[in-house]
Amino acid sequence: MERLIPLCVAMALTAAGSARAGCGPVEPQCEIPGGSYEIALPPAATETAGDPSPIPAVLFLHGHGGSAKGVLRMRGMVEAVTARGYAVIAPNGARRPNGPRSWSFLPEFQGRDDFAFLPEVVSDAAARFDIDPQNTVLAGFSSGAFMVNYLACDQPETFAAYLPVSGGFWRPQPESCTGPARIYHSHGWRDGVVPLEGRILGGGRFTQGDIWAGLELWRDTMGCDTHAPDRIWQDGELSLRRWQCGADAELVFELFPGGHMVPPGWADRVIDWIEAGAGPQTETD
Repeated sequence: MERLIPLCVAMALTAAGSARAGCGPVEPQCEIPGGSYEIALPPAATETAGDPSPIPAVLFLHGHGGSAKGVLRMRGMVEAVTARGYAVIAPNGARRPNGPRSWSFLPEFQGRDDFAFLPEVVSDAAARFDIDPQNTVLAGFSSGAFMVNYLACDQPETFAAYLPVSGGFWRPQPESCTGPARIYHSHGWRDGVVPLEGRILGGGRFTQGDIWAGLELWRDTMGCDTHAPDRIWQDGELSLRRWQCGADAELVFELFPGGHMVPPGWADRVIDWIEAGAGPQTETD
């Protein structure tokens, strides 16, 4: 497929050379039925527009009240991802009746069918920018991370891997998931917005789930022989656990010392993991 990247709509995003590509000569936002997205391409994408190799991508979902523009303003993360040859695709959540954008991972949220919308974003980006759907991973922060978990649980074959940051399931969490997946879950030890043990919201109408219980659900789904991780290690201030339960059944849990945030160095760590195919290659303590 020839890359459909009009140079007239490629704009410099950072000094590092990643390019923010648009779907028109003025507005960078790409409109599709049901919503919109923005995209940052790796530097080589605009330099070699005739290169037939498709571009791998990280589809990154913003948190509650966020936006695609807000994701692309996370310059450290975007630069790190695009420097590794990946595009960053940032879809916009649909607006809730009370205004903020978010994701409909629970039926009671109603609104747009995000389980259908997100694969449509990838299909559109594949046609416009030669994104490789087979090498696109789904990542998200906070509310976006809840959406990542629910889509992975419902449609695990849709993305190559799943990278939730600071979000899991809500109560009552699913009794089971459709099938195994490759998951790298990052969470802050001091997170008070999405605590590891969960919390009650909306005057008791909603309950964020226990992150540890969500990890147990994933281990059961992946058919792990034991709940004990096959690796436990420390990487600086990071505490990590890994369950390798099959070729397409891997769970890594990264606990970092901060709060509700995407931790420093996250992008390079997850891309190392994606490309290794069998978890981070850090020495065991």
